Formats: sequence, C-alpha cells, structure tokens
Amino acid sequence: MDQKLPPELIKVREIAKKALGSLVPAGDPKSDEEARGLMLSSRTEAGRGLPDYYLVYFLLVDLLGFSHVGPGEKSAWIVPVRIEGRLYGIEHAKSGLGVFAPTLEPSVTKSGRPTSEAEADAKKIVALIRRAVIAAEPYFVWRAEFAAKGIDLNVKNRSTWLFSRYQFFREQYLSLKTERETAESERKADLEQRMSESTSISLRDALSLGFAGNAPADEAEWCAQAAIEAFFSWTEHVFIHLGILQGHVRTGEKVAELASFDWKAKFKVALNLSDPATKKHYDALMELRFQVRNFMAHGAFGKRGEAFDFHSGAGAVPVLLTGSQQHRFALSGNVAFAEAEAIAEIDRFIEHLWTDTRSPAQEYLASGIPTILSYANDGTYLKAMESESEMSSFLEHLQYQIDTAANMDF
Repeated sequence: MDQKLPPELIKVREIAKKALGSLVPAGDPKSDEEARGLMLSSRTEAGRGLPDYYLVYFLLVDLLGFSHVGPGEKSAWIVPVRIEGRLYGIEHAKSGLGVFAPTLEPSVTKSGRPTSEAEADAKKIVALIRRAVIAAEPYFVWRAEFAAKGIDLNVKNRSTWLFSRYQFFREQYLSLKTERETAESERKADLEQRMSESTSISLRDALSLGFAGNAPADEAEWCAQAAIEAFFSWTEHVFIHLGILQGHVRTGEKVAELASFDWKAKFKVALNLSDPATKKHYDALMELRFQVRNFMAHGAFGKRGEAFDFHSGAGAVPVLLTGSQQHRFALSGNVAFAEAEAIAEIDRFIEHLWTDTRSPAQEYLASGIPTILSYANDGTYLKAMESESEMSSFLEHLQYQIDTAANMDF
C-alpha cells in the first residue's frame, strides 16, 4: 500500500503500529508443531470481541503489512500473530471472526479447548486490536473514499423489503376501504328499510346511522398515504439499481451522488422521458409527489396546502401555502389528490415499469442480490438485460457463486 498511501497517512500507520504494542506478525513457524498448530486451532471466547472483520483485515494486512494465509476450507483468511512470543491466529472463519489458539501438542490430532493462558492472551489481543483500529480511523476514511472511486463495489439491494412495505399499506388501505364501503352500504340499506317501515325516524337514529364508521374511513386514508410514501421510497431505491443494470451508473461516487439527488433525477436515470407513456406517468407521479409531500411535510394543514381561512363577504375563504418563495400564499391551487386514484396511478406505473427493456431487471431486483458495479462496466449486465431468459441464467450462476462464497467452499 506504500505507493497508494498519501504522505499524511504514513504517520497514522506508525501510530496504529505503536497501538498494537506487543502484538506482532508471527513470521515463519519456529517448529513443526507451530507449522501444523494453526490447522488444529480452537476458538477463544475472548476473541469474539474483535471489531468487524474488514477493519481487522485492513488494519493488519493492508495498513501494517502482516502476512496472511488462505482462503482454506471454511476459512477466508488467517493472520498469524504473536503476543509475547506466543503464536495465535486471527481467523475469519465461516462461524465468524475470532482469535484462535493453536494446538501444539505433537500427539493431538484434533483441536481442543483453549487454555486459560490462551484466553488471557486473546483478551489482550482484542484490546490491542481495538485500540489500533481507533488509531487507524483516518486510514479507514481514506480507504472508503478510495474504494468509492472504483468499480469493485456492490450496491445493497433492498428492493423486495421496500416493495413489501408498499404492498402492506396498500393492502391495508384496500381492506379498510372495502370495509368502509360495505358498512356504508349496510347503513344506507338499514336507513331505507326503517324509513319504509315507519313514517318517522328520530334525528338521533338518523345521525347514528349516517355517521357511524368514520374511523375506518380515516384509517383507510392514513394507510393510503403511508402506501404512497412507501412507493416513492421504493422507487428512489429501485431507480438507482435500474441505472446500474442498464449501464448508466458505473461507480460508487455516481451512486452516492445520485442517492443525494431528488426523485425526478433518479427517475430520469432509470427511464426515458422521450417515451410518451413514460412521460405521462412521470407527470402524474410528479404532481402526486408534490401534493403528498407538501401535505405531509408541512403539518398536514390541507391536501392543497390550505392553512388559513379568512372571513369575507363570500364566507370563509381558504388561504393556500404555495411553497413558492415569490408568492407564499394563494387562493386557488391544484385539485386535492384522491387516495383511490393515487393508488391506481401507482399500480399503473408499476406495471409500466416492468415492461419493455426493463423487464429482465424485475427478477434481478426481486432476488435481493446486490448490484455489482464491475458488471455494469464490463458489459455483463447489458448482456443479462437482453431477455428474461438471459437474466434467469445469469442469476442462477451468480447465486451459485454467492452461496459458495457464503459457505467458504474455496
């Protein structure tokens, strides 16, 4: 890392090395027992307190130049170390990162339990590594920024989780809406029957029949509004992944930049506004987004932003908050959004989203597999996006690779 490490981080490396104290690279084995000992090592309990595996690896291997071995069976890597001359392994195994004590008895053929001395040493090793990780923080920041400029990155895919949230609130809305409509129909039928059976009905009974069940109506609206918010959250995430799969987004810096942009910028990366059908959906969703966000973000005074009423000869007149710096108030504005039509438009857009050349992306995003920026750069995704069958074959191959890596079947 010397050629890449900026001069100001050379001092950080020295501070981190000093923080490790008596923990040093193991060097060559000092005996035949040591050579085989780490292969029969046992996990220490104290070693479970190590920081995240990548921080430990970057600290010891990348920054400080410790030697490591691996991958091996159910093990990604092992960094042999010594503390006060005694040998240990910092190992990233399938069961997790830990400090492993070697078995040095020549006659032993399998690993046993760590000794009390090994547990005490592991506790010291963990404390020293944690101290060095804190000292190396500027290096980790530089490492992250350096990595973000490249293409060896995976972008987390939470599309299914986010879409499930939308579906949950949508289904709740539809259920409550049906419940409300059924109740209203039953009340109307009851009222008509009672009026047909009697020449008079009390005002109290009429009001009771007419206004019962307002709570489900409110709850239906709340769920619809939550569904709309969940939809926009899902699309902001999905649009970035669609940009990657279509080769429009190729670096971590671009992902970070796009993540900070607003919804309309993300939409334009994922879909082509020159298509009339897409443009129609875009305009409808932009209007819905403006109204819902304005309504929800500004205290829910009113769906059109009506925050005040003033008295006039015409009666009470609503004053609208426009959101414009030039004219903050107005007497007229857009028609208030209706939850039923908003959900219907969202459903129409989702159907449109997974048509045309974007269709193969639906299976990829539903898989939960991260998008891999190197594949956006080398043409792998463009080939997979040629058809749904190409994408299915690619995903099967990719899932096999992921399972192999997760099981550490090297």
